[in-house]
Amino acid sequence: MDASPNRTHELKSTFGTLPNYLTLLRIILVPIFVLFLLKQKVTEALAVFLLAGLTDVLDGLIARAWHQRSVAGLWLDPLADKLLIFTSFFLLSFSEYAFPNKIPWAVFWIVLGRDALIVIGAFLLIILKKKHNFPPTLIGKTSTVCQVLTATAVLFLNFLKVKSGLLSWLYDLTILATIISGLQYIWLGWSSWRKAGTEIDN
Repeated sequence: MDASPNRTHELKSTFGTLPNYLTLLRIILVPIFVLFLLKQKVTEALAVFLLAGLTDVLDGLIARAWHQRSVAGLWLDPLADKLLIFTSFFLLSFSEYAFPNKIPWAVFWIVLGRDALIVIGAFLLIILKKKHNFPPTLIGKTSTVCQVLTATAVLFLNFLKVKSGLLSWLYDLTILATIISGLQYIWLGWSSWRKAGTEIDN
């Protein structure tokens, strides 16, 4: 993305795009999803979760195809994704709202811990080193896919009322991808920190 001042201003002024509206819809769907799960309406919760996932796919495709990427979208899109993942993982870790399958608490805390470290690191880079571009890596995208698949699988199997031991493999894969991507982001953040410090010194 062109980071020139004129281009940044142009992107900021184009908030009213279809991808951004789809992202806002995904954010709105999160409390609806939560409400259905709290009321133990698994069918409706699954439908809302799948609809939210569809908006995620569509906003990315439209943004690329119609060249409607914006600065607002760069921040809103991952925010919407994390809200959906965190709320689904949190609630699906309670047997009251997730039966016969529930996500182990270890998976939730590892996912939350990794993203908390990323947010803290990004905040420090923005404030102290004036870095504003944090593109996702392939491993990072892979970990997100694993997390979405985990929530989808648990919701779907609970909808079918089928308890499956195969989910343990998906939990392990999600943990592995999350940890590896976290270590990669830590390395990239540290490298950016050192590079920015070198440029300032020069």
